Amino acid sequence: MSQFNRLTQGGRIDRSRKLSFTFNGKAYEGHTGDTLASALLANGVDIVNRSFKYSRPRGIVAAGAEEPNAVVQLGTTEAAQVPNVRATQQALYDGLEACSTNGWPNVQRDLMSLVGKLGGQFMPPGFYYKTFMAPASLWMTYEKVIRKGAGLGRSPMEHDPDSYDHLNQHCDLLVIGAGPAGLAAALTAARAGARVILCDEQEELGGSLLDTRELLDDRPAAQWAEQVIAQLTECDNVTLLARTTANGYHDHHFVTLHERRTEHLGETAPTVDGHRPSRSRMHRVRAGQVLLATGAHERPLVYAGNDVPGNLVAGAVATYIRRYGVVPGNKLVLSTSNDYAYRAALDWLEAGREVVAIVDARRNPDGELVEQARARGIRIIEGAAVLEAKGDKRVSGARVATIDAEAFRVTGQAETLACDTIASSGGYSPVIHLASHTGARPTWNDEILGFVPGLVKGVHAAGSARGVHDLAEGMADGMAKACEALTALGRSADTIELPRADAIREGKACALYHVPHEKPTLRGPKQFVDLQNDVTAAAIELATREGFESIEHVKRYTAMGFGTDQGKLGNINGMAIAARCLGKTIPEVGTTVFRPNYTPVTFGAIVGRHCLELFDPERYTALHQWHVEHGAEFEDVGQWKRPWYFPKARAGAVNGERESMAEAVARECRAVREAVGILDASTLGKIDIQGPDAREFLGRVYTNKWAKLVPGRVRYGLMCKDDGMVFDDGTTSCLGENHFLMTTTTGGAATVLEWLEIWHQTEWPELEVYFNSVTDHWATMTITGPEARKLLAEITDMDLDRESFKFMDWREGVVAGVPARVFRISFTGELAFEINVQANYALHVWETLFAHGDKYGLTPYGTETMHVLRAEKGFIIAGQDTDGSVTPEDLGMQWAIGYDKPFSWIGKRALSRPDTARSDRKQLVGLRPKDPQVVLEEGAQIVFDPHHAIPMPMVGHVTSSYYSPTLDSGFALAVVKGGQQKMGESVYLSMADGQVHEAEIVSPIFVDPKGERQNV
Repeated sequence: MSQFNRLTQGGRIDRSRKLSFTFNGKAYEGHTGDTLASALLANGVDIVNRSFKYSRPRGIVAAGAEEPNAVVQLGTTEAAQVPNVRATQQALYDGLEACSTNGWPNVQRDLMSLVGKLGGQFMPPGFYYKTFMAPASLWMTYEKVIRKGAGLGRSPMEHDPDSYDHLNQHCDLLVIGAGPAGLAAALTAARAGARVILCDEQEELGGSLLDTRELLDDRPAAQWAEQVIAQLTECDNVTLLARTTANGYHDHHFVTLHERRTEHLGETAPTVDGHRPSRSRMHRVRAGQVLLATGAHERPLVYAGNDVPGNLVAGAVATYIRRYGVVPGNKLVLSTSNDYAYRAALDWLEAGREVVAIVDARRNPDGELVEQARARGIRIIEGAAVLEAKGDKRVSGARVATIDAEAFRVTGQAETLACDTIASSGGYSPVIHLASHTGARPTWNDEILGFVPGLVKGVHAAGSARGVHDLAEGMADGMAKACEALTALGRSADTIELPRADAIREGKACALYHVPHEKPTLRGPKQFVDLQNDVTAAAIELATREGFESIEHVKRYTAMGFGTDQGKLGNINGMAIAARCLGKTIPEVGTTVFRPNYTPVTFGAIVGRHCLELFDPERYTALHQWHVEHGAEFEDVGQWKRPWYFPKARAGAVNGERESMAEAVARECRAVREAVGILDASTLGKIDIQGPDAREFLGRVYTNKWAKLVPGRVRYGLMCKDDGMVFDDGTTSCLGENHFLMTTTTGGAATVLEWLEIWHQTEWPELEVYFNSVTDHWATMTITGPEARKLLAEITDMDLDRESFKFMDWREGVVAGVPARVFRISFTGELAFEINVQANYALHVWETLFAHGDKYGLTPYGTETMHVLRAEKGFIIAGQDTDGSVTPEDLGMQWAIGYDKPFSWIGKRALSRPDTARSDRKQLVGLRPKDPQVVLEEGAQIVFDPHHAIPMPMVGHVTSSYYSPTLDSGFALAVVKGGQQKMGESVYLSMADGQVHEAEIVSPIFVDPKGERQNV
């Protein structure tokens, strides 16, 4: 898992706290403070969705509620699915699972894109009105097909396990938006003694102050925001609501606020009396006065190919860099019509990446930010714009030429600039949606090139929400509007002392909405206005040609501003294009009507009733209560509660102080290596396989041979996907000629069973073979260590002699008076026996082992110790040491491949591709830090040359890393390019704290390389 777009410092994320999540089934890592969008960008995920109509690949464009593309399906279970969640508004949490809402069979290779490529010919605007008119007898069929293709997400079919609630509230002043203007307004009203509710839809209060380049009183602006928030928190008359969207403004200052209470915590949300708090809450607020400090959305420019992943609005680029420490590319071209967008290029440059050029539609721009860009040597192309973004699944270049914006034509020869990211800015549009809910019509402001909200009595707008974009002026405006509201409430209104902000001299922006192309709009490449609904500039032109002059009719004919987007990014550009085609001004064309909800709101929050308890299944082994009683700390593995480690009370400790995790694990490791330890391994997946063709089937799904495995023997096997990449491993025991027991990883049990069924039912239905999950039927207790044989011999009738019961044998017998299967296999490298008994007898057998085990030093150990022990032996964990891009040969496990098997097993063909035979593929190796006290970070990136210029070529990463009490040193497993041929060479790893550590590439087997200890 590689966050190669993540900066080593900067932003408001906590790099010390790694969070694992999956997107479209692939595992990634992010950090506390990330949104799903910033984490995806950090990991270099370009395509997040497919477009609604043409199935074109789409990437992240924005950083907030205005994001049109990154609309995902969230949730792990069918019942808990949440559709239409913006990745830009979803806080990252450990274990988050999300997937794209469009794309079949997957978002990378979508068959519907073939239809989309013909969309210009067969799917013009309004085609559904013209195409499905006759015959009337097929209307019901048409409806079913159209409805099946409609929508973005998938509504779950099961009962919602979450709970939701309502809260009725009253306040004197409701402040919507906690940016500079909103914070100044709230503080003013709070000090006047008014009851104040301050809400903001972001994870943190502070708005643009969290990522601005500007200073307040010569300090980062975020510090002032933190001080104000701290003061407001201390006020009893103030309610602060982060993660709360004002989704609807109704009559008489009745506003509904949708608070996302636990969506940022996911399955880790704390419980109260055994119950999780509600997922979301609808605050039904009746306010005396309302102040809108909702800010503004940046408008992208409309140019050819502006939907290719890698096209972003300029402000989002700056936000990802400054707030999340993520640079979403390497080479930037900025296309702008205003000064403020220059900060994206300056931030990009300061992050150590290349700014290819700033393409400014104005001639002779002279603002302060422009001067800063010139001083830093950035190329500025004046009087020009990006005409077209090149690339398919990622921007590869930008065609740039001089233009005449007023005449709407290209005036110069186009030049192609190589880049992977294009940022654009056509100015800022005040967020007028809520004011429009009241029925007030917005008015056009030529000074800011945007609409400002119309206001009814008792409603006030401040800051960027009414076009006051300057930081100092915005704060002063917030304070002034709060004073107006307080006066209307009959309260005295005193001003407050605001911090000093140095004004930034800016040049005048130019009006540019739609960039011309050498070809006419209707015949040129697609230029998207509404990215969510695939509305192009050509569609709007065609709509006006076909007689649609009302902007409301144009909206309905083209679908501009439909869906969850509500025209946040595209409406002004669409109106400008319609105005040009109709020969009118933008205010003459006017705006469409905005309606609640501002962003999607779950029906559960609207209804507010409790459906069921929050459903987060927990699975317990038959020995769970024993573990609880003996102080185990647990970790969740594949929904199972597994003992993580067993901390003991410290000798002579007061207040029940227990061992740390490191101390407990070290003790457990020593017990296994020197005496005997016991592990509850019941959670391992167990699949009973029977049938005349069972042996043949195993030979097809595993990489190695199974034809000659006799009853009583066990074999280790690797399972690959059809691309040749390892996705699970485990042992399979021959119970009879046509009867086998397969074990899988704990988390992979269900996936493996599904994989077997898919291949049996769809590819090899002629094979007579049957699969049944028996994971819950059998409890598994592993005793391992030099004394394991002596301990087991005291409570069994089996012959445990090393010659009669060899390594990789299994036997049936009686253990502690209970019928059992005992397997002599080892995941630690030590002498080991896995005892399987019917789950109901597990506690009896377990306690009997402990009754006889004291003299041998029997010690329970958990999964953390298991990880250390197996890593010391170089044993992999699928999903940790493999990531869907590792072959058996990459793991050095050629011994587990049956190259000459008569049937082509799954993945064999893929291993013959030139790519999988490359000598510089990432291969499994061991790493020993030169400083033995260093424990390398899992996921840490590896380089050969620490002095290489940025960006450094990353050659691998750490997959597993621990401290070994046996080695008295830190050690790690890693995948390194060509690593198996680089034994003894040094590599370098950068840690989250900025330190760089040197390590030696060694064999991945650190303990007992000859395997003598497991064969004693």
